[in-house]
Amino acid sequence: MSVSSAIPPVTTTQSTTTTRTTPSPTKTAAPTNTTTSSSGTRGAEATRTSTAPAFTKESTSVEGLSAAQAVVKSHGFTAGETSDYRPEQTLRVLVGTRTGSSDGYGQQAFFFVDGRYIGTDASEPSASVKVVGQSDTEVTLAYPLYKPGDPLSHPSGGERTVHFQLNNGHLVALNPIPPTASRTGS
Repeated sequence: MSVSSAIPPVTTTQSTTTTRTTPSPTKTAAPTNTTTSSSGTRGAEATRTSTAPAFTKESTSVEGLSAAQAVVKSHGFTAGETSDYRPEQTLRVLVGTRTGSSDGYGQQAFFFVDGRYIGTDASEPSASVKVVGQSDTEVTLAYPLYKPGDPLSHPSGGERTVHFQLNNGHLVALNPIPPTASRTGS
């Protein structure tokens, strides 16, 4: 099932069990999410504490870091800071630098959902981009901003952060992505 497929029915159950060997309070089991699989059987899953929709954790097909690096490489980039790729999160990110770049500029963020590649932050690479925050279904990127004539090593337009969020299986930028000219100095 793909991430953008329909959400399977979810039933929340709660049970109460009382045990009395000596006087004690009633114990209540935590709510458990259950889903119906395609074979029609019911199974219990761990309760999610995240506010993300349950369907984002359905996939059992998970790629490791080396597979994600291979995807980045297939697009003509080399993954830099591999600690940004967090396999325990639903939304994962790797920043790649254009392969062969002698100055380290020409970067894009590559996004993965449960290990599957879903796209990049922008259609054109930025001079530089870095991951400044992450949670299970959100990634925040920072872009140095350039004014016309700025050398790539000295952006003078400040920095803009953009929050990306997984929303019903789609990556959504919650803030405007700076224009290509502001991100590249051209």
